[in-house]
Amino acid sequence: MENQIIKNWISRFVKGIFIALGFILPGVSGGVLAAILGLYERMLDFMAHARQNFKRDFWYFLPVGLGGVVGIILLSNPLSYLLTTYKAIVLWGFAGAIVGTLPTLFKESSKTGRHWSDWLVLFATIIIGGVFLYNVAGLVGQLPVNFFSWLLAGGLIALGVIVPGLSPSNFLLYLGLFKPMIQGFKRADPGVFIPITLGGLVTLLLLSKIMHFLIRQYHAKVYHVILGIVIVSTVLIIVPPVADYSGFNLVSGIASALLFLIGTSIGLWMSQLEEKYKFRSVGGHISHC
Repeated sequence: MENQIIKNWISRFVKGIFIALGFILPGVSGGVLAAILGLYERMLDFMAHARQNFKRDFWYFLPVGLGGVVGIILLSNPLSYLLTTYKAIVLWGFAGAIVGTLPTLFKESSKTGRHWSDWLVLFATIIIGGVFLYNVAGLVGQLPVNFFSWLLAGGLIALGVIVPGLSPSNFLLYLGLFKPMIQGFKRADPGVFIPITLGGLVTLLLLSKIMHFLIRQYHAKVYHVILGIVIVSTVLIIVPPVADYSGFNLVSGIASALLFLIGTSIGLWMSQLEEKYKFRSVGGHISHC
């Protein structure tokens, strides 16, 4: 029994490391990774009803949170180097990983049925979301790096957890906060970690209940919006201004194609984990498979 508890703790710690990818990798959503790893529904239920079963859920998610912090610190340094040296090539790998998750999201979007209006929501999200995201930098400009901008960054990261498919790193790139954030994570700078954590917690507490309600009442519509955002964000991370193709050659193109295929394979593999680790409602209580 004790060995099983330790194994479960380690498993959730490792999942936290993977979810950290959604905090710092452009085009990757922490919410999607949490859903794939079977943590999303329970996490959303915990945040939406924080006063109920707080002790039980707090200790359950503690190793996830610790894994997330460790993952951010460990991954920030190599990520900073790769995005500086091989940005476009690496982004193609990220795009492939997201493409690999699309079949699972498409299946989830039709779990309660699919109406013609859901297709309309999907296409409207792609068009409107694409135009907005592509022009967001010109609309709001780059933000100064200070305590309040880190609060905003934390809020955006939390949105990436609450809304599966939403990649906060994309917004942070457009706003000029991504690179200084990664540098702060590399140094384990409390001046970056603390306001981002505060902004994230406040956003989770304020919006998770709303998302909890929307998913249960408008499941198909919400997931078609999510699917549209995923498609748009995947395309936008491989086109300028996010991707930089200066000095791009045949070797770079081949490397990008290979990483895209590898990323797609990894995305498909991770999607298969959803059925193994997902939570299901049994008699009104959430249990873990």
